[in-house]
Amino acid sequence: MLRVDIAKQLGEFSIEASFASEGRVTGLFGASGAGKTSLVNIIAGLLRPDRGIIAVDGETLDDTANRVHVPAHRRRIGYVFQDARLFPHLDIRQNLDYGRRMNRLADDAAQRTRVTDLLDIGGLLDRRPGQLSGGERQRVALGRALLAQPRLLLLDEPMGSLDEERKVEILPYLVRLRDEANVPMVYVSHDAGEMRQLATQVVMLRRGRVVAFGGTEVLPSAASSPAG
Repeated sequence: MLRVDIAKQLGEFSIEASFASEGRVTGLFGASGAGKTSLVNIIAGLLRPDRGIIAVDGETLDDTANRVHVPAHRRRIGYVFQDARLFPHLDIRQNLDYGRRMNRLADDAAQRTRVTDLLDIGGLLDRRPGQLSGGERQRVALGRALLAQPRLLLLDEPMGSLDEERKVEILPYLVRLRDEANVPMVYVSHDAGEMRQLATQVVMLRRGRVVAFGGTEVLPSAASSPAG
């Protein structure tokens, strides 16, 4: 379970969000500027809430009343950004191994094979990021995050920088990740279509506030879906 009950002032913008999700994929949905990325950064530990609690599977990561703040590198939370952020000087095999080594985890050949098969990236291992398409780079970024053995995976608009053809390419892998990887995810998007295909619970944000929470039925119709 992911429990969030926080407040954060960011200049003239403020976030006040409270929800508890047991979904395999918790969608954070809203227009640009709604506070989605800021909220994800708070969950990741990159920003500290001014007030409140964040807990994952019963472990408290932030509790301002009791002065608890677990640093980002100790949260065991994977983060995949809109741009894959791979290391251009490393080949794909080395990029995939980076998270595991940084977390000082034992090498697990079976897990590595499972992840590369799940994301269909086994044929890319000897290439450099510059030789890959945008969709391939995002699949490698997903693999790198999974191999760090996270208990929660944060995906901040992972298809936001892709064209429609690449989005169609990567979406099935995200569905497989949801159904087969056994890692709960928080998925950020302003695209209601993506949310309907991926999310099991949806947190709708507007101007830093939760205005709806529930299944995908809380999403707006295609005609009224927010842009940005």
